[in-house]
Amino acid sequence: MSADRNPQAEQMGDESMARNLAHQAEAIWPQEAPLFDRYGLSGALRILDLGCGTGEITRRLASRYPQARIEGVDILEGNLALARRDSASFGDRIHYEQGDAFALKYDAAAFDLVVCRHMSQAVPDFPLVLAEITRVLRPGGWLHLLSEDYGMLHMPVIERDGVQFDPDRFWNENAIAYLRGIGCDGRIGRHSPALLANAGYGDIALDYVVVDTLRVPRGTFAGIMQAWRDGYSQVLAEASGRTAAEVAADFDTIIAAIATPPYYAVWQVPVVSGRKA
Repeated sequence: MSADRNPQAEQMGDESMARNLAHQAEAIWPQEAPLFDRYGLSGALRILDLGCGTGEITRRLASRYPQARIEGVDILEGNLALARRDSASFGDRIHYEQGDAFALKYDAAAFDLVVCRHMSQAVPDFPLVLAEITRVLRPGGWLHLLSEDYGMLHMPVIERDGVQFDPDRFWNENAIAYLRGIGCDGRIGRHSPALLANAGYGDIALDYVVVDTLRVPRGTFAGIMQAWRDGYSQVLAEASGRTAAEVAADFDTIIAAIATPPYYAVWQVPVVSGRKA
């Protein structure tokens, strides 16, 4: 994959991303796991975890489908090294390989289920990736797509240094602006059902995993934000014309609110699914 197809390679390879993926899995998977029931899949399946990162969800899929063989594909070998290390107990049921989501090496109709999480907002031209996913899915196979949407992060409006801090403005003028500048869609969560419909999928559904300060431990939720702060403050600052210290300070305000009762914060995470015709 060329640099323009992987514009967040540096951030995705930073040590903060491993922390982020672990916190996200802890926050999201308990609500996400029951969604797999609707696919009605069991037995000796073949599953692709595309953009598998450190294998947090690959391992959970292997536990969820004990007879399945799972291929974990990621562009970054550093993440895959961690995935292989932590997945040794699953033996040859999990196989990890460095690969390009825009040009998958697999034959057509090779998989019963493709899982793609936290990736659609990270690459430009995601419909091209979706075309590859569709190619390697068998007819009747399922796509499980977790698409982040940075307009669905809702934090409390609180006073900081005598001025009200506007979190909605923060996400729009920093995160969404940064993603737009590198050709990515920071609101792809809300656009994903239409993308699947245009690609010919049926039985399309959209569910929300609710990561909030009532359902998820505050420390876990705050940990996601801390990892984003550590990995992204510099590039968000460059995109918004601010300093990295200013962006980090905004993250710190959000982190403090999440960590401190009784403040309420919520991240609605869209999970879109569809069946290949």
